[in-house]
Amino acid sequence: MTETRATREEQVLERIDRARQRKARVREEHITMAHGAGGKATQTLIEAVFLDAFRNPLLEPLEDGAVFAAGGTRLAFTTDSYVVSPLFFPGGDIGDLAVNGTVNDLAVCGARPLYLSAGFVLEEGFPVEDLRRISASMARAAAAAEVSIVTGDTKVVQRGKADGCYVTTAGVGLLERDAPLGVAHARPGDAVLVSGPIGEHGVTIMLARGELDIEADVTSDTAPLNGLVTALLAAVGGKVRCLRDATRGGVATILNEIARASGVAVVVEEDAVPVRPAVRGACELLGIDPLYVACEGRMVVVVAGDGDGDGAGDGDGDGDGDGDAEGGVADAALAALRSHPLGEGAAIVGRVQDDPPGLVLLKTAFGGTRIVDVLVGDPLPRIC
Repeated sequence: MTETRATREEQVLERIDRARQRKARVREEHITMAHGAGGKATQTLIEAVFLDAFRNPLLEPLEDGAVFAAGGTRLAFTTDSYVVSPLFFPGGDIGDLAVNGTVNDLAVCGARPLYLSAGFVLEEGFPVEDLRRISASMARAAAAAEVSIVTGDTKVVQRGKADGCYVTTAGVGLLERDAPLGVAHARPGDAVLVSGPIGEHGVTIMLARGELDIEADVTSDTAPLNGLVTALLAAVGGKVRCLRDATRGGVATILNEIARASGVAVVVEEDAVPVRPAVRGACELLGIDPLYVACEGRMVVVVAGDGDGDGAGDGDGDGDGDGDAEGGVADAALAALRSHPLGEGAAIVGRVQDDPPGLVLLKTAFGGTRIVDVLVGDPLPRIC
């Protein structure tokens, strides 16, 4: 029986691998909400339409930002759009969400965010007082992240042609470290961490819509991660393989991107993943796995395994790579995260291994193991 079960597992893994190797193709004739949810439909749309049209060496890694050199200076550049509904929610609004999201995309590239742009699409009839409130929120968020909003654009469309207010931001940051970061850099033996309890933003947005008769004491985790990233890089330096903020599609989607890009398996311990009781309870009522629920102030971190031996620096400035020898790289990274207010709930949640390549496995609280795949769409649309 064991041999039969193993054979079945091998066949399933082979089918998954064959499906992933197929050329991306959009089969729908029209865009659906799933195409904007950050899951498989979004990935297919990006690869089959945008990447196919715009393919170039800076775009092709499909990271959160492009990294390049200009005049001898290394920079990171990113852009994003925000269509969250409702515009105002517990813990934040579309304004600080836009600033924090763009700052975070630069930070996880390893850059120090500097300057942002802000574009507004406003619907005829939108209250000016609400626009002032959003702008003030953006100004506070920019000050907190130590960035400046230096340019922008405004467009107005007819009543009924939008949904109040959409915001598009772009950002530029300075890369001050040589060590590259990216989802393709994970190696077997690496440790996987999350910077705090997951799922708070997505659950907050869903409950704020008032469509469900559920009450929970949950607020969005929207926050700028650049200070937390600085603390982490100062502690373990070149031992950091990858940083990604877990927005649309949640932690599960990020882990799948890492597994696929690096050709490794990511094995996560369910009991190790931090989820606040209110979020877990709301997810259970909604029938949603917290691993798929968006965050806006949390990141996934992959750091080198303790026996890596790659000679990478440790960030302590002496170049000997021994700054984490006593407690191990993962422990040093965890301590650095927990030393920052935004990382107090950080946890080591799993490890990278070599097999089965391209998959994320969850060791459940009941002792079993299941595959954590990427969802086609997202059960929580328009959360950012």
